[in-house]
Amino acid sequence: MNINIFLLFAILFAALESLALWKRWLKLEWVAKPAVMVILFIWLFTSTGLKGASLWFGLGIIFSLAGDILLMFSLDRFFIFGLAAFLLAHLAYVIGFNIPMPDFSVWGIVFAVMVSLGGARIIRRILDALASKGQAHMRMPIIIYSTVISFMLLSAMIKLMDITWGASEALLVSGGAFLFYISDIILAWNKFVAPIQHGRIYNIGAYHIGQIILIAGVISQFGN
Repeated sequence: MNINIFLLFAILFAALESLALWKRWLKLEWVAKPAVMVILFIWLFTSTGLKGASLWFGLGIIFSLAGDILLMFSLDRFFIFGLAAFLLAHLAYVIGFNIPMPDFSVWGIVFAVMVSLGGARIIRRILDALASKGQAHMRMPIIIYSTVISFMLLSAMIKLMDITWGASEALLVSGGAFLFYISDIILAWNKFVAPIQHGRIYNIGAYHIGQIILIAGVISQFGN
């Protein structure tokens, strides 16, 4: 099967998931949402054999799928478990991006400052909202999660300056990681700070596009 077919079906099911959220078709959501990650895993497996760094991206997809399913059961009751699953997904991506460890560079520091300054104000607003809503117990999990996802984004952005990565592949993974990062901010803001009109659609849309682009970049970099 041509790998472009996997990409086509991943995009198709991502679109169906957004439609399901818009129309509140729960049965379609239960099919479309996990289907995206299943297709991405099969695409990655058939393209790379899950060898070397690609193994960690495969694990990241599996943990993401687990998080998707947990949050479909209940966004409130299973939120902490879904958070843990996605935390593991981000950690797996971090390891994948850092095999082998990149050389130290000034650009790494620049990107780290950009990511830190860009996310600090938003994360602080979310943490303040937790306290005002009597959910202070969630502060530490959110701090840990936001730190890890920021490091995941930083690890992807550093590929832009990594000569062992192709230019288009680095753009894909950094863009995908950024959309993944944005999707989590939308989710947290919508849940803890203030409702966003069509927030779930924006959240899932950015999440799926981000994952698709990220894995496409990984496959292009490590594929056979």
